[in-house]
Amino acid sequence: MPTTVDPIVAIVGRPNAGKSALFNRLLSRRLAIVEDTPGVTRDRLSATCEWAGRHFTLVDTGGLVSGRAEALATEVRRQTGRAIADADLVLFVVDAAQGLTPADEEIAQQLRETDRPVLVVANKIDLGSVSVGVHEFHALGLGTPLPVSATQGVGIGDLLDTVIGALPATASDAERGAEPASAEPEADAPVRVAFLGRPNVGKSSLVNALLGEDRVVVDAAPGTTRDAIDTALSYGGRAVVLIDTAGLRRRTHVTESVEFYSTRRTYDALARADVVVLVVDATLGITEQDQRIARAAYDAGRGVVLAVNKWDLLTGYTPADVDRMAQRQLRFLGGVAVCLTSAVSGEGIAGLFDAVFATAAARGLRIATGPLNRLIGQAVRANEPSADGAGRRLHIYYATQAETHPPNIVLFVNNPALFTEEYRRYLERKLRTAFDLRGTPIRWSLRGKRAAASERTLGQRG
Repeated sequence: MPTTVDPIVAIVGRPNAGKSALFNRLLSRRLAIVEDTPGVTRDRLSATCEWAGRHFTLVDTGGLVSGRAEALATEVRRQTGRAIADADLVLFVVDAAQGLTPADEEIAQQLRETDRPVLVVANKIDLGSVSVGVHEFHALGLGTPLPVSATQGVGIGDLLDTVIGALPATASDAERGAEPASAEPEADAPVRVAFLGRPNVGKSSLVNALLGEDRVVVDAAPGTTRDAIDTALSYGGRAVVLIDTAGLRRRTHVTESVEFYSTRRTYDALARADVVVLVVDATLGITEQDQRIARAAYDAGRGVVLAVNKWDLLTGYTPADVDRMAQRQLRFLGGVAVCLTSAVSGEGIAGLFDAVFATAAARGLRIATGPLNRLIGQAVRANEPSADGAGRRLHIYYATQAETHPPNIVLFVNNPALFTEEYRRYLERKLRTAFDLRGTPIRWSLRGKRAAASERTLGQRG
């Protein structure tokens, strides 16, 4: 009987055999970081791949490393083992230009000990001798090697045909072919959450605590996470997608090309997020770099939640002290939920989820025109705009909300140039207090309007 989920195809092999290049080629887009440094891919990275009307989940992994005792290599090996255990098919990538190595033979032995079907993919045929480099991999005892060049695209169609032929049938493919799926209602759409912060503040550890499993590689060395990794889950009946990202460094410190791509990937993750969880180290406080990250999220129109991680290591401060300092240092956000967390103990995890959902709701809030105009009218009566040097004063005739995600308030006024930054902040404070818009940016659009002689401003209406 066909399964209802897409089959999983895992890409494995020793470091620098071209696994990530193959991953990108099969997807026809650059998702995994590709670099000539062995061991760049350290986490499992997955995406949906389609070929000839069939869909499957493609999983890239960290390189299987033999004879290394370092903790990170051991963790990468464990993550790869889990990917193999979950897979319906394994693509074992070998380097045809370099030829068969003892490391390849060791990995082949590991694969033979599993019950997973394996395809040997002889990559880099554009760099070596096809007659020798490919056929010697018959000695692995895993079937006929499939020659490809991931960088040049040679042999990719044949490889995909073979992959499709080896996969189990799925009901989801039949459903896709029958009729296009309708879009989910916005209320049911998952909340996409990006974890941002400086390197080594505990982002990956916090994601693991949220997931309740070690899905993301965690290591004490700064900069361990190199790719943005999307992980879907359900919490309290709500669909969530967690995006763990490489740590953002100051641009002057980004010197290696791999770090450049990691930083770019982080900003790509920011663009895909609904809410950003800014993770800071409680023992270090909010730094200038943390403020820049928060500003980038705010300018991008994303909701922001502050996770003060390693809270259990901080002494001499109360939660109220931390909240007060955070609101002062991040005052440009107009108020932000502050969650005290410990990835080690799991403290604050439930509160962090609650804050994320509340911020996502605030970002998607639509304020009815009537209550919006009443509020602004009350605010104007309580504090009228000041006149400029020429004696001109701002008059607000009407307000409406044009967009959500984030909220965009349109004001029809006599002269948009008279809307000062100070008065914007004043109206924004009133809005946030009345409608619980904490953590979300608010956009303002001004429209000039020539008022009729009988028309009153919002401040004149009772």
